[in-house]
Amino acid sequence: MIGSIIGDIVGSIYEFANIKTKEFPFYSPKGNYTDDSIMSIATADWLLHGGNIRHYFATYGAKYPCPMGGYGGGFKRWLSEMARDGYAVPYNSCGNGSAMRVGPVGWAFDTEEEVLEAARVNAECTHNHPEGIKGAQATALAIFLARTGADKETIRKAITDRFGYDLTFTCDAIRDSYGWGELCQNTVPQAIVAFLDGTDFDDCIRNAISIGGDSDTLGCITGSIAEAFYGVPDARRQYALGLLSDELRKVVTDFETKFQSKNQH
Repeated sequence: MIGSIIGDIVGSIYEFANIKTKEFPFYSPKGNYTDDSIMSIATADWLLHGGNIRHYFATYGAKYPCPMGGYGGGFKRWLSEMARDGYAVPYNSCGNGSAMRVGPVGWAFDTEEEVLEAARVNAECTHNHPEGIKGAQATALAIFLARTGADKETIRKAITDRFGYDLTFTCDAIRDSYGWGELCQNTVPQAIVAFLDGTDFDDCIRNAISIGGDSDTLGCITGSIAEAFYGVPDARRQYALGLLSDELRKVVTDFETKFQSKNQH
């Protein structure tokens, strides 16, 4: 799951100042993890320890209330309701938050059916719109297929056949025209194609950031898939871990030990 965090960090400085080129410093001194990483780690904690996913999102939201970039408006209201009432209803969102936080699900199960069901549960406590669930499931399935040895064309076909996403474009073709997108349906296909177009882990992340849009979330989603396919250079991993708090770092390393060690490249 460190790939999610790396992509988030790399994209963090470009979320509101897009860069339309692949030529940029991979890590900027101003970059940091955002809500994307925090909620991905909350998902990992849930998979490690079980219980109700709402509890983990609310707990991490309370511990880290002001991350770089901030939480989305709907999710902030949801967190406020959880803090006040101990429960909050889903808000029918199809925002890309369901896809950016689902990365760990793709590592934690042995069958496609289990991955898809856990992705649904992870999404629908907030993002219960069909597109919100679909975006989370597509991302988690791409990770599962990548880590279990599927080639890129198999991944492309599986995601297209099951979810109906058009993955026939390229990053080069959309770079000049693609703009801000905060919905699953205009973020997840682009993030998957950034992975499909890539030649290694770094190149996948550069693809995602270079098209613009919601850069940290694109980087997070693409990084989650690219890690499963290519692995992550150790220097990239160590830098990202070094930015996390001790608490967040422990969840990441505990998750890797339990779920990822047998799949490491």
